[in-house]
Amino acid sequence: MSDALTSDSPPPGTGPLHPDPVSKRRIDSIDLLRGVVMVIMMLDHTRDYLHSGALLFDPLDFSKTTTAVFLTRWITHYCAPIFVFLAGTGAFLYGARGKSKGELTRFLITRGIWLIFIEVTVVRLLIIFNLDPSMLAFLQVIWVIGVSMVCLAGLIHLPLKVTAGFGLLMIALHNLLDTRLNIVPFTGPNNPLPGFKDQILMLLHQQGAFPIHGFPSPIVFVAYPVIPWIGVMAVGYAFGAIYLMDSERRRKLLLYLGGTCVMLFCLMRAWDVYGDPRHWHRQKNAIFTILSFVNTTKYPPSLLFLLMTIGPGIIALACFETERRGAIGRFFVTFGRVPFFYYLLQWFTAHVIAIVLHVAFHKPVRWLFQTPLEWFTNPPTGNGFPLWVVWLSWISGVLLLYPLCRWFAGVKARRRDWWLSYL
Repeated sequence: MSDALTSDSPPPGTGPLHPDPVSKRRIDSIDLLRGVVMVIMMLDHTRDYLHSGALLFDPLDFSKTTTAVFLTRWITHYCAPIFVFLAGTGAFLYGARGKSKGELTRFLITRGIWLIFIEVTVVRLLIIFNLDPSMLAFLQVIWVIGVSMVCLAGLIHLPLKVTAGFGLLMIALHNLLDTRLNIVPFTGPNNPLPGFKDQILMLLHQQGAFPIHGFPSPIVFVAYPVIPWIGVMAVGYAFGAIYLMDSERRRKLLLYLGGTCVMLFCLMRAWDVYGDPRHWHRQKNAIFTILSFVNTTKYPPSLLFLLMTIGPGIIALACFETERRGAIGRFFVTFGRVPFFYYLLQWFTAHVIAIVLHVAFHKPVRWLFQTPLEWFTNPPTGNGFPLWVVWLSWISGVLLLYPLCRWFAGVKARRRDWWLSYL
C-alpha cells in the first residue's frame, strides 16, 4: 500500500474526519504487523517457484503432503486477510489525519483503479516473465484490494457503524452461497465454456478461469473473488477508530476482539456445521488431525478462515503496542512502511532466484517463463528443490530486499510528492 494507506502522515487537508493527536503520527504496531505478514508472503511465492512438489500436488492435501510442507503453505494464509484488513485501517487513519471525505473518496477510487491496472500489467509480468496475450489477467490480492477500495469510497459516506455492519454481514453470511454455486471452472478446450453469468459469479465468489470469448481467446484467471474481501476492508476501516483511543484502553480492546475471534473460530470449527465448506476429519495421526482442524478455505476466504487469521492478527497488534523497538522489530517495520514497493520486488526476486538456481543445477527453466495454464496442463518434470532450499532462498531474498526497502522508506519519510502515495 501507499503511505496514505499504511499510516504515513499526509499533507494537511481540510475538513478532518476524526481529528485526534494519535492520528498525526505513524503507528509502529500496524507497520510491524504488516511487515511481518509481508515477509511471510514471500515464503509462499518462493515455494511456488522452487519446491519440487509445487506443481505436482496441493500442499494442503493430506494424502500427499508432509507436516513441514503443509505448515510452509498454511502460515502464509495470514498474509492476505491481514493485508486487506489493514488497508482498510490505513484508509481510516488517512482520513483521520485531516483529509475530507471527498478527498478520501477521490483517493480511494484513483488508488483502487491504479492497483487493478498494476495487477493486470506489472504484477502479471513479474509472476510469469511472459507477455503471451493468451493470459489476459491473473487476478490476485492486488486486484481485490483495488476493487475493495473503490467500493470503500462509497461506504465511507455511511455512518461508521453501518460500514462495520455491512462488512461483518458480508463476512458472516457469504458462506450461504457455497452450496448455491456449482460452476465448472474452465481448464481447457474440452471443458464447457462458462457463460456470462458464471463469469460474473467467478469474479464475485468462486475461484476459476474463463476465456473472454471462445477458446483459445485470452483467459482470465480469478484467484481472488471479491466477496468477502470488500467486507474485510470495510471492517478494517471501522477498526481504525480504535486507534483514536488512548493506548491502554486500545490495548485491552484489541485483546478482547482478537481473543473473541479466536474463541469463535475454535467453537464454530468444532461444531463444523457452518462457516467453511471444507470439513475437518480425524486423520492418520494426532498432528494431521490438528492440521485438518485448521485447514480452512481461502478461495474465497470462509468465515472461519477469516476468524482464524484476523483474530491472531489483532492480538499481535495488542502485543506490538509497546513503544520500544529492538533491531528485529525495526527490521519488520521497514517492510511494513513500504508494502506495495516490497510486494512488487518480492515477486521479481523470488522469480529470479528460481531461475538462477534452476540454471545452476541444470534443471528445467522454460516453465518459469510460461503461463499458469501451461504449468498445470503440462507440468515440468525434474524441476524444483527440497523444502530447505525454499526456506534458505526465501530468507536470502528478504535480506536482499531490506536495503532497498529501507532506502525507499526513507524517501517516503522525507518527501511528500503526490506520486509517492501510489507506490
